[in-house]
Amino acid sequence: MVTAHEAPKQSIFDSHLHIIDPQHPLVPNRGFTPDPFPAETYQESVSNLGVRAGAVVSGSFQAFDQGYLVEALERLGPTYVGVTQLPSTVTDRELTKLRDKGVRAIRFNLFRGGSAKLEELEELARRTYDVAGWHTEFYVHSRDLPELEDRLAALPKFSIDHLGMADDGFDTLIRLVERGARVKATGFGRISHDPAEAMRRINKANPQALMFGTDLPSTRADRPFRPTDIDLLVETLGGEDAARALWTNALEFYGVEPPR
Repeated sequence: MVTAHEAPKQSIFDSHLHIIDPQHPLVPNRGFTPDPFPAETYQESVSNLGVRAGAVVSGSFQAFDQGYLVEALERLGPTYVGVTQLPSTVTDRELTKLRDKGVRAIRFNLFRGGSAKLEELEELARRTYDVAGWHTEFYVHSRDLPELEDRLAALPKFSIDHLGMADDGFDTLIRLVERGARVKATGFGRISHDPAEAMRRINKANPQALMFGTDLPSTRADRPFRPTDIDLLVETLGGEDAARALWTNALEFYGVEPPR
């Protein structure tokens, strides 16, 4: 269980977490199948961190399965929303049903695969926005952003995972942030650049851009999430900027009503 070394000072929206329930289909990705990490284990893991809301993100190993996601949202409660992966053949009716179950975004995994093909990206991203009001999330290495920049910038609303993952292409990430992209301050144990410097640059470009997440259970990361990642964000950004990155930016982006 993840434990904090001191009491949380404020509420946290966990913008990036995975629930792994072997009762639902799991698809090996590049030979990898994750260990179980059910909703109850997640709740226990963050019980001392001040997490009050969050986004359950579909991983490559879950392909297009929706059963696990709907069940996880039911267990976690109304302050949690879903981020799913879908094929281009999904119907508008299916999108509406998922929206009513609490799904708020579609994800394209361009780094590990397992989602819709890149050539289908723009049409599906726009259709889910028009039909369900969803934004689009990308797991993409920043080195690939220069060739994608114009296509991403033309989308109505989107975010990028794990601080872009590296320095290579990071200037393109900053340009996208200046044009409205959001970036998840997640996966500090899976990136190759300095998370503090990356957060400083992103926050300077747009203080509404950063959204913290635990990335639990940190599958395939060089090291898993630890509570000191929160401390690093607070020390790096400070004051109101840290509060935005930990709480209000994600609440607004995902359209979640603050818990009472």
